[in-house]
Amino acid sequence: MTNMKYLLAVFISLALCFSQEKKQDVQPNAIAVYWKTLDDEAKEIFLFSYLTQVYDTHQSMIKKMGYSEITTWYYDNKAEMVYGIFDQVNQSSMKEFIGWINEYYSHEEFAGNSFDDALSFAFRFQQAAGETMWEKYENLKFEKIRPKN
Repeated sequence: MTNMKYLLAVFISLALCFSQEKKQDVQPNAIAVYWKTLDDEAKEIFLFSYLTQVYDTHQSMIKKMGYSEITTWYYDNKAEMVYGIFDQVNQSSMKEFIGWINEYYSHEEFAGNSFDDALSFAFRFQQAAGETMWEKYENLKFEKIRPKN
């Protein structure tokens, strides 16, 4: 009976060991690494430059190609969010927006994601109602985003 318990314990232990998922090493992208090296003032300059570059590119595309299929794709996939950020973010709330990007890249599993993913995260969370991250998460999760008063 003791041997049976011992074998059962070994079998369960081995089963648990093999059933565990192996954590994949995430390779951080260059922008995530660079972002983490910047101080807050440099992050503000970088962010403003990035947003301006996307805006200028879209405006240049419109001037050169008009409202073509390519211009529409660029707007839908890149510029639309940037226009929304420009509408929402002013100098006083830029620090909060940077804080959300910092929060995004503080999670190791997001280190390999694009800067656009970080911007999207920051944009959604900045718009969400709630004072704490948990409240904002709950409001986003259940699609109960209320405008800030």
